[in-house]
Amino acid sequence: MLTVLVLMNTYPLLVSEDLVFRSKHTALQSSATAINAAVTGLDELTEENAAAAMAAVELEGISRAIVTDPYGKVLYDTREAGNATGYYVFYAELVEALQGSNVVYSAYKEGAFHSSAAQPVLYRNQIIGGVYVYEYDTQQASLLGTLSNNLFSISVGIAALMLVVSLVFSRQLTQRLGALQTAIRGVREGAYNQRARLSGHDEFTQIAGEFNDLVDRLQETESARRQFVSDASHELKTPLASIRLLTDSILQTENMDSATAREFVSDIGQEAERLSHITEDLLRLTRLDSGAMEPPALVAVEPVLERVTRMLRPVAQEKEVAVYASCGPGAAVAATEGEVYQILYNLAENAVKYNRREGYVRIQATTGEETTVITVEDNGIGIPDEDLRNVFKRFYRVDKARSRAAGGTGLGLSIVSDTVSRRGGAIRAESVGTGGTRFVVTMPCRLMEEAL
Repeated sequence: MLTVLVLMNTYPLLVSEDLVFRSKHTALQSSATAINAAVTGLDELTEENAAAAMAAVELEGISRAIVTDPYGKVLYDTREAGNATGYYVFYAELVEALQGSNVVYSAYKEGAFHSSAAQPVLYRNQIIGGVYVYEYDTQQASLLGTLSNNLFSISVGIAALMLVVSLVFSRQLTQRLGALQTAIRGVREGAYNQRARLSGHDEFTQIAGEFNDLVDRLQETESARRQFVSDASHELKTPLASIRLLTDSILQTENMDSATAREFVSDIGQEAERLSHITEDLLRLTRLDSGAMEPPALVAVEPVLERVTRMLRPVAQEKEVAVYASCGPGAAVAATEGEVYQILYNLAENAVKYNRREGYVRIQATTGEETTVITVEDNGIGIPDEDLRNVFKRFYRVDKARSRAAGGTGLGLSIVSDTVSRRGGAIRAESVGTGGTRFVVTMPCRLMEEAL
């Protein structure tokens, strides 16, 4: 706006001055040409014939007209007061004219336009004198001054309006920024219930909405973190309490027979192994949360699936559960071999552990153009429909007592879900008609570079 005001106070005045200068140049050149035409044809200029020639010339708007001989001596001067007839004058314009040039000059100073023009007087291509005309114009200068004053007054009014509007807007912006800043400080200090409450439809309202959404997610994350810490502490506390109870029993029982001691030590070993499993699962989740993942590679599913079934065969035989595995030709997953093993093993182990006698587990992998689908289905105890949406939450158990008895930590499905999602895949759980459960994993079967 300041730039506009400066231009408004300069450009119109410069254009107006240029228009006046052009008008003056044209008018003065016409007057000088008229005087020159009046004295042209004389073989010699004298005071008498110059005055006689000038008597027939009408000079309008000219403040002064001078005719000189070739040496600058004034032969005729229209000025009454301070008439220079008989004297020598050496105006710059007249000197240039006596040297053979047509000269026009205009300037705006001291509240008036000062304009002058000069031409040489020729006789048979010889300079026999010079013509000089001058105009002092205050009328158009007054109009230009009035225009300048009006523009300045308008600029002052606009500047004042700008200042008032700027103050109003800056106050509003300051208040809205202050509300955002207060909300940000509150969240920084841990008050996740803090919200930025701004009305309107401007960018600040949009920023406030984004901030509130971010705080909602932070609050959910903080709640999940606290719940995770609470659940992890509880899960770690249970085996530790069992270990402590068993060791206290050994220490407080005198003359304990070797069979009982061996049983207690075996129980301590099982609790320690369970504690180790929980710790390993927590470390896996921590690595997943940190985003530190190895670059993916195309991993063939079939050899990994054979290793998983081989590792689960003793448990399946003990539970009298049949495990069937089939893999389509060329089935591959864009991940790491350890991740593929973790996904298949966790899903298959759960299907075996939470199955019934003489049940079955079917594992199938098929590959399409862009994705590989891994299905793990069983006819075990099943999962209630109201629990299907929660089975991938950390430490969530459908039947807590039965899960702990089976040695579960409540983290296996969470690890599977996080791993699949971070590799660009998806997983879902659904009930099947036989009372069992089906887990369906969909993962990319091509690397990003190959897809491009």
